[in-house]
Amino acid sequence: MSTEGLNKLTAALLAFALLAVPVWPNSAVDIAPSLRGVIPAGYQVIRLQPSGAVVSLLGLIECPEIKGARQVSKGLDSRIVLPDGNTMQRFPRHFSFRITASLRKTVIDPPSASLSYSRDPSDLLLGLKFKLRDYDALVSKELKPESVRMIGVPADIPYDERVFRVSFDIGERPVTDRFMLEIYSPEGEQLGRFCFELL
Repeated sequence: MSTEGLNKLTAALLAFALLAVPVWPNSAVDIAPSLRGVIPAGYQVIRLQPSGAVVSLLGLIECPEIKGARQVSKGLDSRIVLPDGNTMQRFPRHFSFRITASLRKTVIDPPSASLSYSRDPSDLLLGLKFKLRDYDALVSKELKPESVRMIGVPADIPYDERVFRVSFDIGERPVTDRFMLEIYSPEGEQLGRFCFELL
């Protein structure tokens, strides 16, 4: 076959292949990348006065149940589709926040808030308290942690960083709910918060 004939055949095959690609009626559907079981929740930086010490709070959400799921967006029909193809109807019942509270310069950003705290900054890290707020539209309620566990360096060893795993059993909640972990000083002043939502 001549070069010209080969070129015509290639062009015809390419045109046929393009015509064979299906055009889906739901082409407006936007499928996000699959979710991971560990999700960064952000960070917050607070300056303590009068010491000038800077505390960084870093959050991770641990939720193995959503690993491999995808958010399918189509306006008000946005939903979470599990790896087996089923649509998630309920928010995952069990999940944890892993919170790192550090006096090291772990975040480049300057402090966004300040807190009056006259005691040793290390005591602040050891005395952190946690609350979870569940938002269902305009209705909010407080949920207590199922467990709060310090992981890594034990509390009786002086250290400039503490890591907590704050675990929850939220029961049966709609997948549309939004959860906010609030972090408080030993005296009950709010230091930061981290959000977990799927839709």
